[in-house]
Amino acid sequence: MADYRIINVELDEHTILWRSADIEQERRIAIFDLIEGNYFAPVRAYPDGYAGPYRISLSVEEGRLAIAIAREDASPLETYVLGLGRFRRPIKEYFAICDSYYQAIRASTPQQIETVDMARRAIHNEAAELLKERLEGKISIDFDTARRLFTLICVLHIKG
Repeated sequence: MADYRIINVELDEHTILWRSADIEQERRIAIFDLIEGNYFAPVRAYPDGYAGPYRISLSVEEGRLAIAIAREDASPLETYVLGLGRFRRPIKEYFAICDSYYQAIRASTPQQIETVDMARRAIHNEAAELLKERLEGKISIDFDTARRLFTLICVLHIKG
């Protein structure tokens, strides 16, 4: 019986040089929400018919995202490598708007916070659609899974 979901996420901690408390909170929430509800189905059929659940490990090397997929028992299945060139702008915009959002939370009116949050969500949504598009034909994911994975991709890009 198929169980197309992620049950564990690991980030390559060697990639991440520094995280603020705000970013660490975003990471924790993204992983928690991802584990609580996601749809993740590699398109390729495995010879033994394995169809989830999955453990994934995310890392970034030389401008490429590696998504290592493993079985529930942690035995490896495959790794997808995805060029991140098309994500440079959304990642940069997302960091900038998140900085504005965190500042707004501390010093702005509710209306200003809402305006910045709407802009943050719009960038996040566009990036999630781009991620779904880039994974098409490799891994099928739903929109919420794409949003949470994009958050984690951003965390991997923090250089301090």
